[in-house]
Amino acid sequence: MAGLAGATGVMTQTLAPDRRILLLGIASAMGASCFFSINDSSIKFLSGGYALHQIVLIRSLIGMAVMLAIVLPSRGGLGAFRTRRFGMHMVRGGFVVTSNFCFFLGLAAMPMADAVALFFVAPLLITALSVPMLGETVGPRRWAAVGVGLIGVIVMLRPGAGLFDPAMLLPLFAAFCYAMLHMLTRRMGATESAMTLTLYVQMTFIAVCLLSGLVLGHGGFANEANASLAFLTRAWEWPALGDWPILALVGCASALGALLITHAYRSCEAALVAPFEYVSMPLAIFFGLAIFGEWPDPTAWVGIALICGAGLYTVWRETRANPAEPPLASVPGNLRSSALGGLDGGTED
Repeated sequence: MAGLAGATGVMTQTLAPDRRILLLGIASAMGASCFFSINDSSIKFLSGGYALHQIVLIRSLIGMAVMLAIVLPSRGGLGAFRTRRFGMHMVRGGFVVTSNFCFFLGLAAMPMADAVALFFVAPLLITALSVPMLGETVGPRRWAAVGVGLIGVIVMLRPGAGLFDPAMLLPLFAAFCYAMLHMLTRRMGATESAMTLTLYVQMTFIAVCLLSGLVLGHGGFANEANASLAFLTRAWEWPALGDWPILALVGCASALGALLITHAYRSCEAALVAPFEYVSMPLAIFFGLAIFGEWPDPTAWVGIALICGAGLYTVWRETRANPAEPPLASVPGNLRSSALGGLDGGTED
């Protein structure tokens, strides 16, 4: 990924003392991961019959409708569209769209668990990029975690084993774009509200999908020899009646997931919420097996363990370094529905 936008973890509050609130926050994070996984598996299921930009356009229109239903009755109303940084919104939206497209194109051609695991390298890339782009300091322990995660990536890519699939590079590039998205979020967060960031991402999705439809939607460039290229270049067609419930599920799961993850980060400390987003990994394995008959092989299990272990360690170290702020690794569930997490600073550790 990389998905309705709107995770507002950048506004994390102090952990509430009420245990019921804590449990509700944890349940919200886990529920969001479930909805994001449903979104992923539904798009993968539809990838054999429709164009990616057609599916994402329908999802984005549903997401925009949900956002407008929230914005219009509010005190600010359409004021949420006001911005002085339109150009940066477009660049940021471009990273979100590219990340989503790359993740889903990879998902069409490879096992679901493998794609999700490779995308989980995003927290490690965010840590690494924070040094040259934000001037932050990363200590040896977190650099070691980055190294372990990259070893996990190499294990999953299996160079020299004759099993390398170029589609595996797509979730990795999606993770890179997600990290770049966070760099821009850090720079824009002081002047732009979460709702404004969200609305402009949805507008970018709709514009890009419409343009993609004009260029590719006629099917003249269709290439069915490769699952990812077929998903990108397939002609638009009116969805079959039986597929409309799945398309509606994609839009609703995306919107509900964003709302739940927003509630989780607003009601609890990110240190408590972020690890529960890793529920996406076992869910990806479950849906991959239940729907597509996929089961990771031993090599994939090793790579999954290294990448997820390194990511969880990065979350933990980031929390210890900056206990009052959300961790760098606000993770991929947010992205795959184009949720917009925040970044913190970073002290040497």
